[in-house]
Parts: sequence; structure tokens; C-alpha cells
Amino acid sequence: MSKMVKKKKTDKQSVNVDPWGKSLVQDYSRLIKEFGMQPFDIEIMPSPSIQMKRGIIFGGQDLSVIAEAMKKKKPFYCLTGIMPSSEKIHLGTAGVVDNVRYFQENGATTYVLIADVESQATRGVPIEEGKKRALEFHIPAYIALGLDPKKTKFYFQSENKKVSNLASVCSQKITENEFRSIYGSVHPAKVMSAFIQMGDILHPQLDEAMPGVIPVGIDQAPHIRMSRDIARRLRSEYGFFAPAASYNKYTSALDGNFKMSKNESVGKIEIPENDRVALEKKLKKALTGGRVTKEEQKEKGGEPEKCVAYEYCKNHFILDDKVLAEMYQDCLAGKNLCGECKEKFLIKYANKFYDDFDKKFAKAKKIVGKMKFLK
Repeated sequence: MSKMVKKKKTDKQSVNVDPWGKSLVQDYSRLIKEFGMQPFDIEIMPSPSIQMKRGIIFGGQDLSVIAEAMKKKKPFYCLTGIMPSSEKIHLGTAGVVDNVRYFQENGATTYVLIADVESQATRGVPIEEGKKRALEFHIPAYIALGLDPKKTKFYFQSENKKVSNLASVCSQKITENEFRSIYGSVHPAKVMSAFIQMGDILHPQLDEAMPGVIPVGIDQAPHIRMSRDIARRLRSEYGFFAPAASYNKYTSALDGNFKMSKNESVGKIEIPENDRVALEKKLKKALTGGRVTKEEQKEKGGEPEKCVAYEYCKNHFILDDKVLAEMYQDCLAGKNLCGECKEKFLIKYANKFYDDFDKKFAKAKKIVGKMKFLK
């Protein structure tokens, strides 16, 4: 949605969270403090996911409420969205879908909105084109990435009257100054989109008030903040719970300088990647934590924490902890040069990921035509 105001500088680098920007976050602990989150506590989550165990989810709000609902098998919901402004998604989106899958497997009633209205308002994509992209690619992609279509409620913003009606109610609960303080912009299209998002986030509670969790990247924090404020103001009338949130770390672009974005043609790894030769060429360009010379690499070892190739394997491609540990230790020990490491780990396991996705995507495409959408 719209741009969040920069925080004041406290040292050399300010914290800037922008849904349309491309800056990476250097210090997640500062974000937790400045945006009123809690550090992610893996101990409270039942059967934590790989993302949770590997520190990819770094913070949250009211996740203890969701954990309690999971443990006691009480009703709660999970909601995520599809922005059909592009014809593909990238690796960062796959990470969010994986987090949604975790909550779904632990009892969440799962909603996936197709943001065709927002895509038209903020990206200029006509409603019908957005629907076409969602039906032909985005929805089957989300299913291929692990969502159970039988347990997922899909809907288009343009067709869901409950969402648009609730958006109107929400618009009466925030002042212009409050909106500016959250988003920093009052462009008409973005104002409209923001309130539709509020309708999206809160509408599952119209039939029955219950806790909900919204898995997002930190760039979506403005939406979470406003939805929580509005939910509290509507509690006496609707009984709404303030939505909880979990926050994923950004996925780096190939050069390691920016976050991966579907709006940037350079530096992203897309899903799908139909040309595997081109994919391998891109992966070979990924930033590494290697030393300046071969001799220094052998003597001092590499720095995997600075390596985008390792990040992709850790966050997306390598599910086996033993294999990931081998990659990490081989780097530290200088056992492999960076090119060798990319061949042995990054390219090998990326191809496995895409082989698996392609098979599941082909099956998922056959399901979409039979699906019913919420209205």
C-alpha cells in the first residue's frame, strides 16, 4: 500500500519502511523496537516451521494469542493477498506463502484475497486483466507452493461486498492526520486502497469475532498498524480482535544491495523460471561472501552470513538442515570456492525446487476452473 514515514535518524542509517521501495533492512532489532513489535519467540509456537527455526521470521504482534488458539484448537483465521500487477511472483512471496501454509496446517481458516482493485488503483492494471492473471497464474502458484485449495477461501476485492462495505466503515475511524502519520501520503488512489485493505484484514470477523494473523514482510507494517487501531475502535460495535502479525525478513536481490521486488526487472529470481539455462546464469551472479583471492579464501574461509547464495538456500531451496549445515561449514572452512559452492548447493537445489513447483503448478491449474470464490 502507501509509503510509511521515515523514522528519525538515530545513527548513520535511518530505518525506512516503504511498500514500494527497495531498500534492505540492516538491523531488524531496531525495527522491532521502533515499530512496537515483539521479537519472535519460537518457544510458544506449536511445531514451528523451518522458517521459524531458521530465524527468517524475526518479529510479530500478538502471536501469543494465535499460539494459544492453535494449542487449544480455538477458531482463528489467517489472511494473505495476491497482487496481480505482474505475471509472476518472486522468491520473497514464496516465503510469505510458506508461513501462511504453517498457520493453515495448524487450524487457521485461510483467506487469500486477489487485490484486483488495488492493482488497478496503484499499478494501473485493469480489473479484468488482474483477474485473468490471478486465475491463470497466481492462484495455481499459491496452491503449488503449499496451500490446500479445499481449506482456502479465495476472493476478488472487486466482487466481495462485505469487504467494500467494511472499508467504508473503517474510513470513518481514522483522521487525515493519523493516516498521514502512518503512510506519509494521501494520494487518493492509495487512500482508497488502504481502506480496502482494512476491509480485507478485518472482514473474516464479521460472521464471528476471532483472532486473526496476517503474515507479511516488514514493508506491510503500515497496514497492520492501521488495522489494529481500527479494530480497537470498532471493538464495542463489532467485537473485533486486533489482528496479529508475523514478519518475514526481506529476500535480497541478487547483488545483495536491495530487497527483491517484482517491480524491478534486474536482481530478482522469479517463480516460475522456465528457462533453466538463464536461471543458472542469474544464480551464478549472486553476491557471495567470498574473499578477494583464492588463497585468502582457502586460508580464512568465506563469510556465509554475507552471501546471497547461502541466503537463498537457507530461506528457500535447502530444506534438509544437514545439507544446509554442510554448505555453511564448507564455506567457513574455505573448502569450496564460491563458484564451486554455487554449483554444488545453490544451482542443484534451486533446480530441485523448480522441478517440484512445476509439477504441482501443472496439477493446480486444473483445479482453478472448479473453484468457488467468496462474494
